[in-house]
Amino acid sequence: MKTLQAGDKAPNFKVNDQDGNSISSADFKGKKWIVFFYPKADTPGCTAEACNLRDNYKEFENQGFELLGVSADNEKRQKKFKEKYNLPFPLLADENKEVINAFGVWGPKKFMGREFDGIHRKTFIIDEKGIIEQVIDKVKTKDHAAQILD
Repeated sequence: MKTLQAGDKAPNFKVNDQDGNSISSADFKGKKWIVFFYPKADTPGCTAEACNLRDNYKEFENQGFELLGVSADNEKRQKKFKEKYNLPFPLLADENKEVINAFGVWGPKKFMGREFDGIHRKTFIIDEKGIIEQVIDKVKTKDHAAQILD
């Protein structure tokens, strides 16, 4: 698994969000944006992370950032997650792992002594030119906004 690093160009992609709207990397041309990958919608860690980003969303907007959440959940599950927690940013339903693989966040994981393949919780901060400025590997789910905004 080759994870993209700071200095790499953000990959091109086109995937549907929770409402079936097509979202592509081209939509963010000339904008600063943040892509956060999470393992599964509406699980405790992912909910804490998404709600922390929601609670600090105004600050992201003030700094000129757009936010985008990505997991391999289907549109229906993403929509339920977004509505249940009133998330103000789109959630990509990357069922074919197109974006997940392009950013290199799929791979072997360990959880409670088991090994399996899954989505690594990572966040990419991307500048107006589409270059990755920062990759956050060790996401603190309850305080993730502070990690990004610092």
